Amino acid sequence: MLLLHLTEFESSLVQLLLVFGAMMVLPYFVDPQKSWHRAGLFAIARLLGLRYAWWRATETLAPPGFTIDFLASGSLLIIEMVALLGSISAFVLMSRFISRSDEADANLRWWVRARPGTPDPRVAILIATYNEDIEVLERTIVGARTLRYANKEVIVLDDGRRDWLRDYCAEQGVRYMIRPDNKGSKAGNINHALQRLAEDPVSPEFIAVLDADFVPHRGFLSRSLALFHDPRVGLVQTPQHFFNPDPIQHNLGLSRSYPDEQRFFFDHMQASRDAWGLAICCGTSSVARWSALQELGGFPTESVTEDFMLTMALQERGWTTVYLNEELTEGLAPEGLKEYVTQRARWCLGLMQIARSRLGPFGRNGLRLRDRWSVIDSALYWSSSFVFRLAALTFPLLYWFANITVVDAAVPDVISYFAVYYFWTISIQNLLSKGLLVPVFHDVSQTVGALPITRAAFTGLLKPHGHPFSVTAKGGDRSKIVIQWTMMRPFLILFALTVLGLVIGIFSDRFAFYDAGDGKAVVLFWTVYNLLVLAVTMLACVELPRREQHIADEPELALMHLAGGGGDRHIWITSLTRDTVKVRGQKLSIGDRGVVEIPNVGPVEAYVIAVDRDIARLQLLPGDAEREALLVKFHAEDNVPGVGEVSPVNLIRDFLRRLSMIAPAKKPR
Repeated sequence: MLLLHLTEFESSLVQLLLVFGAMMVLPYFVDPQKSWHRAGLFAIARLLGLRYAWWRATETLAPPGFTIDFLASGSLLIIEMVALLGSISAFVLMSRFISRSDEADANLRWWVRARPGTPDPRVAILIATYNEDIEVLERTIVGARTLRYANKEVIVLDDGRRDWLRDYCAEQGVRYMIRPDNKGSKAGNINHALQRLAEDPVSPEFIAVLDADFVPHRGFLSRSLALFHDPRVGLVQTPQHFFNPDPIQHNLGLSRSYPDEQRFFFDHMQASRDAWGLAICCGTSSVARWSALQELGGFPTESVTEDFMLTMALQERGWTTVYLNEELTEGLAPEGLKEYVTQRARWCLGLMQIARSRLGPFGRNGLRLRDRWSVIDSALYWSSSFVFRLAALTFPLLYWFANITVVDAAVPDVISYFAVYYFWTISIQNLLSKGLLVPVFHDVSQTVGALPITRAAFTGLLKPHGHPFSVTAKGGDRSKIVIQWTMMRPFLILFALTVLGLVIGIFSDRFAFYDAGDGKAVVLFWTVYNLLVLAVTMLACVELPRREQHIADEPELALMHLAGGGGDRHIWITSLTRDTVKVRGQKLSIGDRGVVEIPNVGPVEAYVIAVDRDIARLQLLPGDAEREALLVKFHAEDNVPGVGEVSPVNLIRDFLRRLSMIAPAKKPR
């Protein structure tokens, strides 16, 4: 009998190859929507995670004692284990999945059967606004007004008390509300509206909430209301989609090949939470039952994330929150990196406020055990993921500059315990989410906001009260290259120190001695990866110019009537905005004028402003009616905005193109 004797290194590689082999086969057998398939995959992930934790705690620490080595390696272990605990909690959540589209199909207009002869339920659509421009607000108001649901009232809640907005609402035939103060921020604004609505002769049965920059698709209300056939349902949440790229996508040149950072949560995590009865209200794109809100006394105001706290308040009273995972609204993602980070720091702060509140996991309340787990899971994410990201960037420097042991491990063990766990978890999450977790870019999205989010986490835990609501700025001039030096500076310093440490480690043993053995090789690989993450993070801090752009899923055939007897010409529309249209298929010259018949919009005056081979760009001159029709076409029709999955080939191509860009930076702000 021939026995195969493998070295430790060969054995570890075999384990890793088994993971890769499994990932090649599993897509043919795994159904992402079957909970028992998911449960099996994530059970293995949890076992591998616990196996890794045991190895880290028992074999990789510096020798115990009152030494700086043990303090450093022990501190890193604690940070890592808290992050691992958060990951294991997420794996449990993701082991279930539910889709409610069939339920919505079966219960459309359920009230016709439940109470024949009665009118459709009255719905009040609340649009909370503070300082947004008309370009942001008009698409939301027009979209809400054109919903395919008759018994609705659109109400604009203006915390900015702007006369021009009052006049615009009058022109649009929608209700306008102001209040004497801005207490309670967005939640207070909504509560004031609820009080006013209670004074109406007939109160609404349901309340829809939209942020000022979120446009409902025309089927938003009819689809969401279908899930209220269950009298226990207090709130229906729908996902947030974005018609523009977020700063990470845009600044890295990945707008067409890499989804926005929130896609994993909304497309996958929320559906898993819903399967556990833990779907979260996310502030906009939701519909709530009037009687449930009245029972609560309105929206909670104790947290800057009133949406998550509303979820907990509803669950405490026995109401359920459910999630309809359909593309029913689309909004404006933060366009600037500072706004992007500010928004996430606010989410973090608000969650920590909830964790410290009466509705927290350890408060005296009527929450179920799984509701408390829901808060703990979210708190673990915000308090550990970003701290661990900072630790991963800084701890190798302790080794390079002071010979401090941070991880004492052999390379075969690192492959066997860490690499196997890491690649299994990344692979199964990508298998179930259409490849949304690309390691380097995922780490960059966390690194960009790691410092302010970590600060917000500890601020919320230690001092939960007295923090103002920070509004995420939208719109504004984005026509210039802007280097966010303040945000880039910490990463630039870390990059320089890491390069210096790497050079010292390779060419000298003055600081990091060779007696570390494999530990030095482990930290070396770790350092190279950190350099890659830091370099891409700094690139993300260079904000590129933006312009409005809407890309048709497929070219549309249109007709152009040329002025001056030029006749009619059939053209193909390849891209369209509210101001311009790009066409091909006919030879046009700069200055040509005419009327373009745009499908579902009608005739729009236009003239040619640029020509490149067989492609011409036309300036549009829409009237008020055509402008509204364009808004509906872009945002309110039932299409899928943005990028929903990763295209690996296009991602590599787009990123290489971004790296090749040479553009002189303007004077930074």
